Amino acid sequence: MEVHHLRTLRELRDRGSVTAVAAALHLSPSAVSQQLAALQRGVPVPLTEQQGRVLVLTPAGERVADAGGKVLESLAQVENVVHEYLTAPHETVTVTAFHSAGLAWFPDFIATCMADRKGPTVRCRDEDVSITEFVDLVSEHDVVIAHRPLASEPWPTHRVHVTEVLTEPIDIALHRDHPLAAQQTVRLADLAEESWVAAHEGFALEPLLVQAVSASAGFPINIAHRVNEFNMVAAIIAKTKAVGMLPRYTGLIPYFRDEVVLRPLEGLTVGRHIDILTRPETQARASTRTVIDRFVRIAQETQRRAEA
Repeated sequence: MEVHHLRTLRELRDRGSVTAVAAALHLSPSAVSQQLAALQRGVPVPLTEQQGRVLVLTPAGERVADAGGKVLESLAQVENVVHEYLTAPHETVTVTAFHSAGLAWFPDFIATCMADRKGPTVRCRDEDVSITEFVDLVSEHDVVIAHRPLASEPWPTHRVHVTEVLTEPIDIALHRDHPLAAQQTVRLADLAEESWVAAHEGFALEPLLVQAVSASAGFPINIAHRVNEFNMVAAIIAKTKAVGMLPRYTGLIPYFRDEVVLRPLEGLTVGRHIDILTRPETQARASTRTVIDRFVRIAQETQRRAEA
C-alpha cells in the first residue's frame, strides 16, 4: 500500500471524478485509474464502484480514504519536522579535528560561535587518527576536519561529502641557529646526516617523509623520534636541533616561532589536503553548513596571515 495511492483515493472521494483527480494531481485519467487499481490489489474488499458513468467510493473505500487522510497528515507532520530540523540555524553540530587544525582554528571558531546567539551550538573534540580512519569518524561527528597527503587517494565520495578547505605546504623545520636556517630553501642533499623527528607510522605526515622525501633524496632518512603532536616536534627541534617537517599554516604556535623556522624543500612539492568530511544528509542541515562556512573562512584567514 503506497502513500500516493492513498492520496489518489482520498482525492477521488473529495473531488468526485477521475477527471477532476487527474487535473488536481497533474496526471492523466489512465494514470489515476492505474493507481486506484494498484491500491485495490492490496485490499480484499472493493474500494470503488461505478454509479452510472461516475466512479465512486464504496463504504469500505470511504473508511480507507479516512484512514489514508490520517496517514497523509502524519507524513506531513514528519516532513515539517524534517524541514525544521534541516533549516533551523541553531541545531547542535558536533565537530572533530586533527590536533594541529584544532589548535589553529578551534579557539577563533568557538569564540565566533559563542558570540552568535542565533547560530548553531557547537561541540568540539580533537581526534588523532590515521588517514584511513577519518572517514569512519563521520558516523560519530557531524563535521570531521581531515587531512591527507597530496599524492594520496581521494576521500571516498560515495561515503562522505567533501568540502575542500585548503592545500597546506609542508616545510622543513629547523632550529633558528641551524646552518640551513639562513637559506631560503633547503636541498635534500643538505639533510643527509640529520637526525629526524617524524610522525607515527600510518599517520598523515609519516608517508610524506618516508615516501616522498626519502625516495627523492636517494638515501635513507635517519628517524630518531616518532612524535605526532606538532608542538612536541617543535619543542624537540628547539632544544636538540634535530630536523622535522611541519605544516606551514598550522604547525607552529607563537611560543615556538622564535626558536624554530620553516623552510621549503628545494625542487620538491610536499604538502597535504585539508578537507571537511560529512555525511550527505548532515551536509543538508543549515546549521552544519554554517559551521563549515565558518571553518573555511577561519582557515583561509590563517593562510593569508602565514603568507603575508
